[in-house]
Amino acid sequence: MSMRKMPYIYVLMGLVLTGLLSGFLQGAPAVHVFNNQDSTFPQPANFPPPVYDLSKNKFNKIKIELGRRLFYDGTLSKNGTVSCGTCHIQASAFSHHGHRLSHGIFDSLGARNAPALQNLAWATSFMWDGGVKDLDLQPIVPITNHVEMGESVESVVEKIKRDQYYPLYFNAAFGSREITTARVMQALSQFMVAMVSANSKYDKVVRKEGVAFTKEEAAGYKVFQQKCATCHAEPFFTDFSFRNNGLYPYSEDFGRMGITSEPGDKYRFKVPSLRNIALTAPYMHDGRFKGLDFVLTHYAQDVQLTDNIDPSLVQSSGRAGIPLTPADKEALKSFLYTLTDSAFVRNKGLGEVNICPQCIRY
Repeated sequence: MSMRKMPYIYVLMGLVLTGLLSGFLQGAPAVHVFNNQDSTFPQPANFPPPVYDLSKNKFNKIKIELGRRLFYDGTLSKNGTVSCGTCHIQASAFSHHGHRLSHGIFDSLGARNAPALQNLAWATSFMWDGGVKDLDLQPIVPITNHVEMGESVESVVEKIKRDQYYPLYFNAAFGSREITTARVMQALSQFMVAMVSANSKYDKVVRKEGVAFTKEEAAGYKVFQQKCATCHAEPFFTDFSFRNNGLYPYSEDFGRMGITSEPGDKYRFKVPSLRNIALTAPYMHDGRFKGLDFVLTHYAQDVQLTDNIDPSLVQSSGRAGIPLTPADKEALKSFLYTLTDSAFVRNKGLGEVNICPQCIRY
């Protein structure tokens, strides 16, 4: 080959490689507000800094895309039929809408309703009982639970290693094709960290973005601040604590006591966020309430005075519950609807992706 022709071949090879890389990036849609060059955590102006340690798992768009593919891949379950996305549905703020108790592999029925996944970068513990303190470790629980995904972590890693395309993504995300348990967990947690919900009407109002509450919504906000904010603190609409909200004695699930073995934790469960609450029915850890009206009726008149009932649910008269008039309930619902983040549940970068040869070109 002559020296005169060689530069043209190099140029052609460069164009081909550029095209392949461009195709790969186009096959990996941007998550949240990212473009191909942006790997900055999407910090909402009305949120404090995240508690998740991004220095140990650097925020990376391609790593998020890898986590996204793992999140929706049934390979993580014993027989390939259940993915994380099976019980965490994006249109329902990553909750298991329509199922009182979540069910997993072989249609096995669990004991709880899968909680919504949102703003996990600010959470200090995970699951209804707070049994996991590190988001990088949380996926191990559903993967190995016999009624959820019924698989071992070791088997999951081996299956991913045998896949024709996953090594390419791990190489792009981590700099080598090595697939380890730690890398699988970091990719999954990175995708969950990207689940930032902070673009509801409420958020736009508090950020003064030219939006205002209606009269009914404003009235509901006042009711919320007076009667609900102790547990459902802004801006996350949870204080991340564990409380007994008077549902019992109607269950054999002892909640946080199953983790701590402390009698004082009996029937205590994590306070769920009220963000996107209009999308996450049924409600409570066991999905016993199919609508918001049932939830408000519970707090107004059906709270049970158990031994360790949360003090915020006991009135000065000794009566349990939160006084709510019919007008209070209607106004409160109007306000709660302002917590719906349509951009979050429609974000294509957080949505399901097919695992197929055409999905990755590198």
